[in-house]
Amino acid sequence: MIASAAAGLPGQRSVSGSPRRRDAAESAYVVPASFAQQRLWLLDRLLPTGSAYNIDEVVRLTGTLDVTALRGALNEVVRRHEALRTRFELDDGAPVQVITPQLVVNLEVEDLRTLPETERETEARRRAQAEASAPFTLAQGPLIRARLLRLSDVEHWLLLTLHHIVSDGWSSDILRHELTTLYGAYHRGEASPLPDLPVQYADYALWQRQWLQGSVVSIPRQSRGL
Repeated sequence: MIASAAAGLPGQRSVSGSPRRRDAAESAYVVPASFAQQRLWLLDRLLPTGSAYNIDEVVRLTGTLDVTALRGALNEVVRRHEALRTRFELDDGAPVQVITPQLVVNLEVEDLRTLPETERETEARRRAQAEASAPFTLAQGPLIRARLLRLSDVEHWLLLTLHHIVSDGWSSDILRHELTTLYGAYHRGEASPLPDLPVQYADYALWQRQWLQGSVVSIPRQSRGL
């Protein structure tokens, strides 16, 4: 997503002079990482098993839950935002975004109703902490995880975890808004009311590189031993 940067990008999808490269082997698009992503990628190389750059959220849901609609809403958000379908690989010593055309996020449902009622929230907190602390593998992806904890018939916790390289605070607000809007539509049996996005974060990364072309910008390459 990383909407805070992409929102300020002028123009539409294509960035003149900076085409996306298609990886024919897996039908993925390859785009240079933005400078912010490049920094986060390097930090991940220095501490590959860490979770300091995980963005985690617990959404408490009350009332009867339509899990099918929620799962559909989550995957529609992933379809809409290329950043959520992105992983990071090395190309000529520099990190690049590899955007897969399709990604299905498996919304795992864990039933805690077998536990005594007094123990369910404690166990839910333990699992939420474990989920938030689990590291991502940037080269493998996906860089978004979702898990649903069922504490009772009318109480659920939705655990969402993303790596900061594909999300930020503003993006989290957009994700919640879109997830809520889509869930409501799907629960009512309606189609998505959200229009497709004219600009993606990869377009911003390409524009950023083009805009700085000719400036004195040093693009770090892979250091020996990393």
